[in-house]
Amino acid sequence: MSDTDGEIVISVRGLRNAFGEQVIHDELDLDVHRGEILGVVGGSGTGKSVLMRSIIGLQHPVAGEVHVFGESMIGRDDTEATNVRKRWGVLFQGGALFSTLTVAENVEVPLREYYPELHQQLLDEIASYKIMMSGLPAEAAPKFPSELSGGMKKRAGLARSLALDPELLFLDEPTAGLDPIGAAAFDELTKNLKETLGLTVFLITHDLDTLHAICDRVAVLADRKVIAVGTIPELLALDHPWIQEYFNGPRGRAALGAKR
Repeated sequence: MSDTDGEIVISVRGLRNAFGEQVIHDELDLDVHRGEILGVVGGSGTGKSVLMRSIIGLQHPVAGEVHVFGESMIGRDDTEATNVRKRWGVLFQGGALFSTLTVAENVEVPLREYYPELHQQLLDEIASYKIMMSGLPAEAAPKFPSELSGGMKKRAGLARSLALDPELLFLDEPTAGLDPIGAAAFDELTKNLKETLGLTVFLITHDLDTLHAICDRVAVLADRKVIAVGTIPELLALDHPWIQEYFNGPRGRAALGAKR
């Protein structure tokens, strides 16, 4: 478990995101502490992925402040943000692999972008190591995404997210579409990587089993902001209707029972 009173790795203050007349976030605040796995949940349309994209610079908010590792991420050009971006890895929904590249070549993409001077032999060695870390067999390296199962694509995307030895990992619905056994295995892998590498993990999920199994705290998005952050027992003590329906509904009770 993390020390939730420790260093703040991600700080979001007063975030506002809107698409035309549709306001997604308004005065959203959130802190993520070093060494924790923070689960981010919310109903459809609450902007979980938009929040992640705002933090990593793919979405430009209307207002607010975002700091990662103490550095402001708002209004900085790509060159200024490069040193911070080297310190994180991102697993997008579905893996977001380049279809014309092999698994190994996909893993090498961020290495080529940030370290163009690296020789091919070293690139191949690093890619092989990251593929192994993600739980894929070595023979997956020369395969193309179309030759992989859904679970293997997720792991290949994870391997790419680990390419730069990040301190911070963003995972967007990593277990979506996986069968229960595959999802549980991915959860265990995430937890082991966090503990082994000392990662901080920002994890978007709707999977109650994942929340119970590996998340230190959970942030709940509703009403255009983060309405609560805490452990699951702390959230269950709140009387917000969405929180109660989500965690105390049939699936929530089943996930809690499975944990016990």
